[in-house]
Amino acid sequence: MATRKKSDNGATAAAAPSRRAAAGNGAAASADAIRGDVELRKQLLRSMLFQRRFEERCAEAYALGKIGGFCHLYIGQEAVSTGTLSILRPDDYVITTYRDHGQALARGISARSIMAELFGRQDGCSGGKGGSMHLFSKEHNFLGGHGIVGGHVPIATGVGFAIKYRGGDQVIVCFMGESVVNTGAFHEALNMAGLWKLPVVYIIENNRYGMGTSLERASAIHDIYERGAAYNMPRAQCDGQDVFEVRKAVAEAVERARKEKLPTLLEIRTYRFMGHSMSDAVSGTYRSKAELEEHMRRDPIVLLRSSMQEAGEIDDAYVAKLDDDLKKEVQDAWDFADQSPEPPLEALYRDVLVETTSDEHATTSA
Repeated sequence: MATRKKSDNGATAAAAPSRRAAAGNGAAASADAIRGDVELRKQLLRSMLFQRRFEERCAEAYALGKIGGFCHLYIGQEAVSTGTLSILRPDDYVITTYRDHGQALARGISARSIMAELFGRQDGCSGGKGGSMHLFSKEHNFLGGHGIVGGHVPIATGVGFAIKYRGGDQVIVCFMGESVVNTGAFHEALNMAGLWKLPVVYIIENNRYGMGTSLERASAIHDIYERGAAYNMPRAQCDGQDVFEVRKAVAEAVERARKEKLPTLLEIRTYRFMGHSMSDAVSGTYRSKAELEEHMRRDPIVLLRSSMQEAGEIDDAYVAKLDDDLKKEVQDAWDFADQSPEPPLEALYRDVLVETTSDEHATTSA
């Protein structure tokens, strides 16, 4: 899918760069930088395949009762997380929705700590109290994992404000599903970011369905990146099954945020190969098996692997060994999580109230 372009009429066009204008933003989005060398492409393939194998075992663990509560798998969307997070620096920030396993892995959080969190164990990245939907890591500037649809978008705007207030050059990437765009929090948060010129990259992972409701039944416009025009915000749309297209679009947005302190709204069109959650049928209810099979022909992992094999960069033996190594790493995460203890009873009272410096400040000011 070619990247879509949008221009405004009159004064708005001058104030808010269109997708066409954004494409000329500089070297960050050059073809060589986006595709990288063979080593980078191997890393991208590894990241996507690692997420796939991890999520497959999560489905198995959920069926066995080792994972409780809700569990939303990322299978089919791996090019979005991999392409996006491969552009960021370690000191940048990431915030996301409840479909967060793949993004956490792509950000560098260990498979052990993620699986332990899914199992509700003490060694999990959120101490075993967050579960599937609430993965956090201060070390990786990974700010969740949020269960309320759209509830995290204002937080991303707040982080963008903090970055600008402190004079930093970091950016924050905010992932969301397409159903978020119909919430009030989305409107308020993007309006503030557009007004205050904040370094936030808002990424809509448009997988076509908000739970079981198709985009066409829920949104008056279907090219939802166009909503950025209402906030005087640069905006773009790209193919989420092509990891290089994702890297290109995100690189442009990140460079804009870092250098110009301007937000961007990206619509990345992708498709989930699983149901909305583990309690949802893969097909046969709100989407047909034929539709699913059509989209699975553009599996992002297969697309990258095939292109690398055709270029002679990898062969079947390389892919087989990589797959075997990743399966072993996921099994190690499973074993680690199984052996990790459950949080003690007193953990219920931890992390409920955060002590601030308010009292200390009042004392020293008296």
